[in-house]
Amino acid sequence: MTPVIWRAADAADAEALAYLGAATFMATFAFDHPGQPMMEHLRQEHSAAYYARALCDPATDILLGETPLGAPIGYAMITPPSHPALQQEGDIELKRIYLLGPWQGGGNGKDLLDLVFAVAEKRMAKRLLLSVYEKNVRAIGFYERAGFGAIGETVFMVGPVPFRDLVYARNMV
Repeated sequence: MTPVIWRAADAADAEALAYLGAATFMATFAFDHPGQPMMEHLRQEHSAAYYARALCDPATDILLGETPLGAPIGYAMITPPSHPALQQEGDIELKRIYLLGPWQGGGNGKDLLDLVFAVAEKRMAKRLLLSVYEKNVRAIGFYERAGFGAIGETVFMVGPVPFRDLVYARNMV
């Protein structure tokens, strides 16, 4: 398998993140997300402008994985928490974590998650939150093996279409 080089994303990576975000979102959720709402979601939530704004936010960290030739293959986005009813003081959120299919299952996900844990520790987070689509069984298993436990649920909107997400947490201290 082609090795992955992980690094902190910077402002020059917005376009690569947009392509990668759109590709991984579609590959993960096209099985049951309606086409037109998904396309609108991608235009808004996975645009280069979206990632450019995120990369300028000092409260957001984005880790980017690339092949040795510089092709983007995965990323993680760590942000302030967005679950007011479930969050506690000292929480941070793993907002997005995606790998292209050929890089899944070979330890790259664990490596990326370990880097996320390091960012959470650097930010002195007490707990790391994440949301996961209830039908994403593979991701749920991955998070549970990494020590996350379910603490509630939320609704994730793709355009006007609601999807049930489970909210998970992992103590960092």
